Amino acid sequence: MGKNMAVRRLDLGYFIRPASETGGPQPRVEPVLAYLVRHDHGLILFDTGIGKADPETEAHYRPRRRDLRDALAAAGVALGDISLVANCHLHFDHCGGNPLLGGKPVLVQDIELATARNADYTFDELIDFPAASYEELSGEAEVRPGVWIIPTPGHTQGHQSLVLRQGDGTVVLAGQAHDFASHYASDQLARQAARDGVAQPLPAYRHWMERLADFDPRRVLFAHDCSVWEPSQSTSQARSD
Repeated sequence: MGKNMAVRRLDLGYFIRPASETGGPQPRVEPVLAYLVRHDHGLILFDTGIGKADPETEAHYRPRRRDLRDALAAAGVALGDISLVANCHLHFDHCGGNPLLGGKPVLVQDIELATARNADYTFDELIDFPAASYEELSGEAEVRPGVWIIPTPGHTQGHQSLVLRQGDGTVVLAGQAHDFASHYASDQLARQAARDGVAQPLPAYRHWMERLADFDPRRVLFAHDCSVWEPSQSTSQARSD
C-alpha cells in the first residue's frame, strides 16, 4: 500500500456545455480538472487538460485553457518531473497536454486507444504525437504499489479510473465515470438499496461500482466537478462493524 501518496488537484480551465447537451434550458460551465499524485516511485499525472480543437469544436464548447506547465509550476513541479501519465479517456478535454509529455509512458485501455484512432472521436495530433509512448491495458492492473487502474466504462467504452490505496483510506480519481459527485452518490445509494434487499423496481447502477466498493473508497474525485464524494457516516459505521 502506498502510505505516502498525496493528491493535488490541478485546475486546467473550463468549457461551456451548450444547453443541447445539458438536458435543461441553460448552458453549463464545467471545470476541467487533473490530478497530480506524489508516489514513492515518482509523480503520476491523471489527465492533462484541454487540447487544441478545430474551429467548430472551439465555437461549440468555448473552452478557456490553463496551460499544464503553469498548473504544474504552481505545484512546484515541471513537465520533466512527471514519471507516469494516465488518462481517464482520450477526448480532447482530458488528453490535451499529452503532447507536452512525449516519451513519458501513458496508461490507456487498449480499446480506448483503438477507438481514439478512428475518425470523429478526438483529434489525431493529441493521440499520435512525437515520442508518444503508450502502455496499453486490457482491464485492471496494479501499475505502482497501491495504485490501480480500474475500467469504468460508460462515458466511453474504454474509460478508466485511478485507485490510490493510502494508509488513511482509498482515494478514487474517477475522471468522467460520472459527470458529477451527486450522480456517483445516486449510483452508490442504488447499489446499497439493492444490497439491502429493497423490493424492485430500483434504479440501475454501473456494474463496476461493485469493484470500486472492494477498495472501500473514502474520497472520490471527478474531472468536471469540484465536489468530492465521501461515504455517509452510517455507511462507514456499517463497514467497520
